[in-house]
Amino acid sequence: MTTDDELVLGLARADVPGGLAFRGVTGTPLEPYLEAIRQRGTFRARRDAEADPNWKQVIPYVALTDRDAIYLMRRTRAGGDARLFDRYSIGIGGHVNPADGGVDGGLRREWAEEIEADFIPEFVPLGVLNDDDNAVGAVHLGLVFAADAAGRAVEIRERDKLSGRFASFAEVAEVTDALETWSALLFEFLTAKS
Repeated sequence: MTTDDELVLGLARADVPGGLAFRGVTGTPLEPYLEAIRQRGTFRARRDAEADPNWKQVIPYVALTDRDAIYLMRRTRAGGDARLFDRYSIGIGGHVNPADGGVDGGLRREWAEEIEADFIPEFVPLGVLNDDDNAVGAVHLGLVFAADAAGRAVEIRERDKLSGRFASFAEVAEVTDALETWSALLFEFLTAKS
């Protein structure tokens, strides 16, 4: 299936609990959002969803930590989107497809596609991420989770497109200007929590 034909899960903007009059990560419980997705979420062609700001594509988004470090990834120039070359990310995640069976299944599939590890962590809900300040953010809604590597080995699966390592919060702070927007908002949230 090509990206153009990919079906992705989403929710009408009007059906998002509490509305979307915020930017960043809220520390609100995820259950009302998950319930809204179960009740009113639908699948649409990704090419259509990318052009419709009245509909939010649901993205499970994971911050992976290990003690006082967070997993920091950097995109290489081998990826398809030049806007992301050499940008940093602290979020692991992606779209939810019909075969995933819901958000949890999409979260686990994305973990397996992006991360090489001999474990599946517990995914702890953190909140909701929204950013309507740009065209990409306007059509996506992040469901943010935390996961703990607990000293276990973690590698990037697609090493031609990404590099990754655990970095201290101070090291991530040094590259905040190069963080992807969602990662910058997530880092701001995590920093405020600590």
